[in-house]
Amino acid sequence: MWKKWFIAALFLILFLELCARGQAASQAPSAHLYGSAGPCQVQTHEDEWFDQKRSRLVPVKIYRPADAPGPWPVIIFSHGLGGSRAGYEYLGRHWASHGFVSVHLQHQGSDIDVWRNDSSPVKALRQAALNPEAIVNPPLDLSFALDQLERLAREDSLFQDRLDLDRIGAAGHSFGAYTALTVAGQVMIGPAGSEYSWSDPRIKAFIAMSAPVPQRQEQWPRAYSRIKIPSPHLTGDEDDLPIGDSPAAERRVPYDHITGPDQYLIIFRGGDHLLFAGLEQRAEKDAVFKKLIQMSSTAFWRTYLNGDVQAGNWLAPGGFQAVLGAVGTFEHK
Repeated sequence: MWKKWFIAALFLILFLELCARGQAASQAPSAHLYGSAGPCQVQTHEDEWFDQKRSRLVPVKIYRPADAPGPWPVIIFSHGLGGSRAGYEYLGRHWASHGFVSVHLQHQGSDIDVWRNDSSPVKALRQAALNPEAIVNPPLDLSFALDQLERLAREDSLFQDRLDLDRIGAAGHSFGAYTALTVAGQVMIGPAGSEYSWSDPRIKAFIAMSAPVPQRQEQWPRAYSRIKIPSPHLTGDEDDLPIGDSPAAERRVPYDHITGPDQYLIIFRGGDHLLFAGLEQRAEKDAVFKKLIQMSSTAFWRTYLNGDVQAGNWLAPGGFQAVLGAVGTFEHK
């Protein structure tokens, strides 16, 4: 009898070992799949759209899959304070190679022209951040851009029948993260307690990198209470805002106060505010961060814009967390 039990136990051990090997093998291809360039060739287009209602120019750069029939999900990206449509190419090109159209906006009044020819660029950026128009216009730019994409889907041969405008995500870094959060449902609260909202229901998911937060802590629960769509919040433990007095620990505030489903928090150890710009100032370290950002964001878009169950199972605690390892921390709720 003991021989039968021994043989059964041996087969069980072998079975568990094979399962473990299979699980490890399934994780590795996923990391490679999401972190490497996708199968699509990428083409770029630059344009300047004019919003007649606001008499406002909105420059754009579009990354699109060149050799895939579509329809493609759409991502609208907003730069940080002092940035431009030319930035964050490492994300736009990567996402487009995986079958997404990535539309990078340039928000006049909070873009590169604010400081480029100024003798005191830091002062110019601080003044721009306090300008009410710089706060109101970016989310309106984003909604206007979606209107323009609806027009392109009807009229432009490059985009006809190739844009899936039922699957739209928003993303942004720093001041651009504020824009993504705002169209996702964050409300601005005035001095008298009045609320201002520029949310857009066409947004189905969003990514916030290094998000600024309201100055008054008592406003935090109310400010984020209306956000009900999924999001990863990306930051670093050295992610102090260069403009304003906002320490790195506050970058997790939106994650902590959003009660909607499927919120993720990734904190990179040694990551500062500029790591998300893809500049690779600290070449080896920032290159690792950049690859993890590409990897996690692509898996997120595939999960929540494409309905890819495998990507969701890998992104949730397990697959990505194993790849992240000691480079950062991962939370999910």
